[in-house]
Amino acid sequence: MVPYDVIILVAAVVVILALLVGTFYTVEQRSVAIVQRLGRFVRESEPGLHAKIPLLERVAGRMNLRVQQLDVRIETKSLDNVFVNMTVSVQFFVLPERVYDAFYRLEDAQRQITSYVFDVVRAQVPRTSLDDVFAKKDEIAEVVKVELSHVMEGFGYGILQSLVTDIEPDARVKEAMNEINYAQRMRVAATEKGEADRILKVKHAEGEAQSRALQGKGIADQRAAIIAGLRDSVDEFRRAVPGTTATNIMSIVLMTQYFDVMRDIGATSRSNAVFVPHSPSAVASLEEQIRQGMMEAQQAAVGLDDDDGVATRRHS
Repeated sequence: MVPYDVIILVAAVVVILALLVGTFYTVEQRSVAIVQRLGRFVRESEPGLHAKIPLLERVAGRMNLRVQQLDVRIETKSLDNVFVNMTVSVQFFVLPERVYDAFYRLEDAQRQITSYVFDVVRAQVPRTSLDDVFAKKDEIAEVVKVELSHVMEGFGYGILQSLVTDIEPDARVKEAMNEINYAQRMRVAATEKGEADRILKVKHAEGEAQSRALQGKGIADQRAAIIAGLRDSVDEFRRAVPGTTATNIMSIVLMTQYFDVMRDIGATSRSNAVFVPHSPSAVASLEEQIRQGMMEAQQAAVGLDDDDGVATRRHS
């Protein structure tokens, strides 16, 4: 059998170890331990190793001094009778100088914060339309922060920030909003496309008008150059061959130009050819027609001048 004194020794060692274990305790960083003696608050223990009176004192609880976040999901109704789910994230912390109040005055801080968030959000959102809820979410979050700060400070808690992190209307309302947005964007796109087409047509018309104007100027300049060249050719030919008349010279020029045209038509295989009678008599007939037209035009011009003179004398 085990001697009686050995049993007493072992029991004494166990009691001493239990007392040692119950005497010393540690507190983590950014935490505070609440120590009570016979059910009454004694002190607050900072981070580190501490000792307490065994059997008389105990650690009643620990308070976390770090910033904590509580996500509150709320269902409420907007001014235009649309139900919307919102998530409000509240960042709070225990005030180091108000640890006593935070531990003893408030049993469940998160439930208290949740109740006030519900109350504030359901008082603000029903006075705001759904579109304004999205636009004014920062204002709603600021109201929640101000209200919570006034209330929770008396319980030893500080409110660092309040954020509206999610706004989700009913699925059918969201789909309708997307369709409205799509229709608006399509209308804007159609307007922009029509404006772009109009600009292209205007620019094309302006370019066409400028092209035709330049083309007409080019033709006019070309004809003026031809007339000047013909005049110089007639003068040179008359000086070189005495006794020739302007009619003879124009006949030679017309014949020369006629054969030049025929040569150009036959020089390329891609030209559009015009078939006309080609014989000495046909050329003479063509020349006669051109000369006759010029003479008739000249006579018409002289007749107009005579009529103007007679009209002038009658008026006088």
